[in-house]
Amino acid sequence: MKKSAHLRTAAACAAVASAALGGVVHAQEAEPVAPSGNRQQSLGEIVVTAQKREQKLQDVPVSITAVTGEKLEDLKITDLRSVQSYVPNMTVLNSGVNPVVFIRGFGSGPNNVAFDQEVSVYLDGIYGGRGAQFSAPFFDLERMEVLRGPQGALFGRNTAAGAISLISAKPGPVFEGYASAGYDFERQGVDLTGVVSAPLSDTFGIRVAAKLTHQDGYIRNLYNDRDEPVLRDEMARVTLRWQPTGDVDISFKNEYGSHLLKGGVTVSGSLTEDVYDNDFGDERYISDNYAGAGLDEQSGIETWNSAINADVGIGDHVLTVIGGYSHYKTERFTAYDEIAPDGSLPPDGGNARFGNGFPEDFDQWSLEARIASPLGGFLEYVLGVYYDTSNYHLHQDTYYRDIATLTGHQSTDFYQNSDAWSAYGQGTFNFSPKLRLIGGLRYSKVKKSAHFTQRTVSGDALNPIGPDRQGSLSEDYLDPSGTLQFDVTPDVMLYATVARGSKSGGFVSNTYNVSDDGFQFAAERSMNYEFGVKSSLGNGLATLNLAIFRMDFEDLQQSAYDPDRRTFFTRNAARARSEGVELEVQVLPTDSLSLNANVAYLDARFEDYPGAPCLAYETVEQCDSTDPESLARHNIAGLPLMFAPKWSGNVGFQHEADLGSLKLVTGSNAQFRSKYFVADGYSPIWGVQDGWVKLDARIQLGAQDDRWSIALVGRNLTDVHSRGAAIRLPGSITATSRTLNWMDEYRSISLNGTVRF
Repeated sequence: MKKSAHLRTAAACAAVASAALGGVVHAQEAEPVAPSGNRQQSLGEIVVTAQKREQKLQDVPVSITAVTGEKLEDLKITDLRSVQSYVPNMTVLNSGVNPVVFIRGFGSGPNNVAFDQEVSVYLDGIYGGRGAQFSAPFFDLERMEVLRGPQGALFGRNTAAGAISLISAKPGPVFEGYASAGYDFERQGVDLTGVVSAPLSDTFGIRVAAKLTHQDGYIRNLYNDRDEPVLRDEMARVTLRWQPTGDVDISFKNEYGSHLLKGGVTVSGSLTEDVYDNDFGDERYISDNYAGAGLDEQSGIETWNSAINADVGIGDHVLTVIGGYSHYKTERFTAYDEIAPDGSLPPDGGNARFGNGFPEDFDQWSLEARIASPLGGFLEYVLGVYYDTSNYHLHQDTYYRDIATLTGHQSTDFYQNSDAWSAYGQGTFNFSPKLRLIGGLRYSKVKKSAHFTQRTVSGDALNPIGPDRQGSLSEDYLDPSGTLQFDVTPDVMLYATVARGSKSGGFVSNTYNVSDDGFQFAAERSMNYEFGVKSSLGNGLATLNLAIFRMDFEDLQQSAYDPDRRTFFTRNAARARSEGVELEVQVLPTDSLSLNANVAYLDARFEDYPGAPCLAYETVEQCDSTDPESLARHNIAGLPLMFAPKWSGNVGFQHEADLGSLKLVTGSNAQFRSKYFVADGYSPIWGVQDGWVKLDARIQLGAQDDRWSIALVGRNLTDVHSRGAAIRLPGSITATSRTLNWMDEYRSISLNGTVRF
């Protein structure tokens, strides 16, 4: 009944929005509306670099969503978590400073902190395979590109499900900038941004950008009477650009970010159907000296990112060199809501018996060089080489208090060194003005070594500690891709793609007493089969893009939590498949109204998963987690993947009204998801997130020349309390057996003012 009700709600929103389908993020973004008398007469195009050269978005045979920096600011999209509402078949887990991206049902999961990502993020061409690496909030971006499906040939390893590219704004030829200030009424905090771009000479320019956000949270901690998590963001970026000739363009960027969350987002829930309620409240209880750790619950990260990008014309070719350094350091201590499902608090901190911290330290250096041929010939090509090296350290502290078999403080240290290099190429064979074949291939070599130590810091002999572990791996990947592209008309393009992706193997980083054969896991492979249509209709007044796909994964890396044994399992045990359709539509019915919508259907399931952890609803006879033979026989083939709703999408509108010297811009967007699993125990009671509809809206008054504006922006105005993930805490480590739920952000309403110069 719940499913039908939510789908009816989503359908109703779609029906209402059919008169106003949306000016929100889409595979094309309309260009900023021109002043009265010169409004846009067609939909604008974004220029993207998804194929390592500049192309119009509608000409790229890839399922891609691109968003301009201006649109990101308008919609208050400040991080990957807020992007997911506007991108089909994309989910991002709310896990503090370590966001995990899922595309088309596939992502690395939050359980193994040292996992390479299924969907890697690239910042100004610099590879980021760690969830925390580029997790700082967005600011002063030129655009963002989200590519769905494997991108191994051009982007490399760890893009088995997709890739995200963030491009910072660069200095321009004129003096310009802006300052914006916002106040969030729900969070009771401020958001300040300032940008200045100036030419220092005819060939040299500088751009300086800074952002500061101080806000309260959205869940009340009854212990200290504080709304958590309290947010403190401070970021700055300096970009230098030198263009001595028309054939040389060199830029250098240095960026610092500090992102701190004091408190957490976990809320307790019930394990039983008679008490369970999927609509969670806004209260939690975290006491001081939680689990005897003497630490405050927090999740913080400091980042340094430097990049140099050089484009040099060599005859009619272009040589591009990208060098980068990326560093981050995290400080984290995780506590868990102590409130029992019936609303009571066990005495003497009975539900505060287990807590852990896991700070990280990471450094990466990378270098890429590629050459691109001129356009217009029979063969157009891109050839390149790439190298990166990185060092990673994860320290884990686990605190136990008053548990029958555990007490005191244990810790681990995980060290990993990695070196990777690759060579790649892509060629476009133009058989005719309408027909072309695109072939790509990348060879990659990855070497890793790791060392894992564990010890009892304090406590007694009841804390069993296993031996240290160490390992090394050397892997080769060959990732080809092929695309046949046909222009039916100048405005309608068809494409068919087969592409392969790879994700590196690795080591278990955060599990006590891991076995020697369980310490290491191998690489995984993906294959994507996709047919797509991209079309511009009505002389540019509408676009319709369609992608039909099937993605197959082999040796899928899975990490699942066993609450009864208080440990994580990580293994290559699964084959999985996702199939679906992505439809994106944008319409400009008048020069003042834009409408668009996107809808995605997804069927993502395990094809085979022998040795899977026991499910929450299974009896001991069906699966015994203490019996290796029982686990070996256990197979959950046919179950859906987590975080993979069958239906997702959004609909909305944007309208501009001429008020003489002023203009009024209004817009709204409704995002929807059908139900999906959020816990690897697959409980039909507490492991399922019901479908939901979230409504965003914006009303802005400003000058016709965009010199100033003031806007009221609402996000999640329906105040849906959805969950990012859930686990079960058993009676063995807590006084009250219950679920813990990581909550997504609740409603936000802010007033924002911007001045441009």
